[in-house]
Amino acid sequence: MLAFIGKGSEAKVPASSMTSWSFQLKGKEASKKKVRMKVSLDLQPADAAEWSIRLFDAAGGSLFDNHSSQSTPEFEFYLEGSKAKELKLEAHAPIGAAYQDKILIGLEACLVEAPSECDRLAFSAEARQSILALKTSIGHEKDVADGIASRAKAGKSDIAAILAPTNLRGYVLIEGMNTDKLREAVKGVRKAHSFVEGEMNFSEIDHYLAPKPLVSGIMEGDVVELVAGPFKGEKARVQQIDEAKEEITVELFEAMVPIPVTVRGDHVRVLEKER
Repeated sequence: MLAFIGKGSEAKVPASSMTSWSFQLKGKEASKKKVRMKVSLDLQPADAAEWSIRLFDAAGGSLFDNHSSQSTPEFEFYLEGSKAKELKLEAHAPIGAAYQDKILIGLEACLVEAPSECDRLAFSAEARQSILALKTSIGHEKDVADGIASRAKAGKSDIAAILAPTNLRGYVLIEGMNTDKLREAVKGVRKAHSFVEGEMNFSEIDHYLAPKPLVSGIMEGDVVELVAGPFKGEKARVQQIDEAKEEITVELFEAMVPIPVTVRGDHVRVLEKER
């Protein structure tokens, strides 16, 4: 009997990048057995750019390479008794991969002398976009973002999104399928410098995509200063907070009559927290 040790899985891969899986193939008999391995590839959609798929043994010897004229999708090798054979599968996404292009990879291993004794394993890889951080001159983040956006609108890149958070000084975040094309798209843009090495994880930037409520960090009883509106410069104490409307009600310290005043959450600056 034959058995794969390991589980098939799905991976998401940036264009022009690679993912890999390690697993084993093991026979249950002590004697040396010849195995026939079949590799099947299903590209989705069928006209998508072709992925590079390679299968290696523990010594780094190539068993299958869909871009090699010497390789075939069906080949044979020996299992040394009951000792597991270490295998590694690599999937390289093409430079021209489009968003959600996918490759399905099927492996079937059978004993040559007993073709009915087989085991199967399946993997899949899907092309995804990359997020890179571009260094800029501080204070010129929006200028750089606008310059790159103009190029993207002109059809000179495959940029999907550009983000220049107001609280992230000196950087612009760019999302696209192909990192090489992203780098090419920013060449010559004024005040744009170099890319930060490596990709950004979505968890590192999601807080920029979901801004905090205007009343975040403000509590009833806090002492605040009004920084906008007709009472600008006045000090007050927070009486009530309306999170739905992002407004707070305050009572001015210097008012002749203690009349509640309702202002936007971003129109105050906290001076002293309620203890």
